[in-house]
Amino acid sequence: MQKLFSYPIVVDELSTAKREYKLKATPKDLVYIAEVLKVPAVKSCQSQISLRFDRKNHRLDVSGKVEAVLVQESVISLELFDKKYEGEFTLFFDTKATYKDIRELDEELGDEIPDLVVDGKINLGDITIEQVALLIDDYPRQEGEEFSFVSEFDEETTEQANPFNILKKLKK
Repeated sequence: MQKLFSYPIVVDELSTAKREYKLKATPKDLVYIAEVLKVPAVKSCQSQISLRFDRKNHRLDVSGKVEAVLVQESVISLELFDKKYEGEFTLFFDTKATYKDIRELDEELGDEIPDLVVDGKINLGDITIEQVALLIDDYPRQEGEEFSFVSEFDEETTEQANPFNILKKLKK
């Protein structure tokens, strides 16, 4: 079975010239992406990705822009709403590195840790989904919604239950 929204690129087949790719999810892809992102639905998802391969240094630079419209559930009202996400990204892959190499370099490189090429391929669909996932709000809410807490107890009961008030009494 073929994986949905999959655009594998064989790294060794790339030239050193810059390559441009445009990806746009089909309706079946959108259902798959919603399952991966754990959102109620995805209305659209697309990306523009540029690849530049430096064979001499075993480095593949990947940059681009993602756009997606997701249906999300508000953490405040629990209503579904549409939210558009847009973002630019830059990644780089070390085409010769292994997991062991990366673990050894982890502390030395800091934020400059390269991604790995697995089985000689990268997947532009996976990169697109990953970049959208990084943009999603942890606690989505509709425009203008704000959380306001209303206590079930009156102020006197709340003051008595406050643990710091109990500590004040012990101090005396």
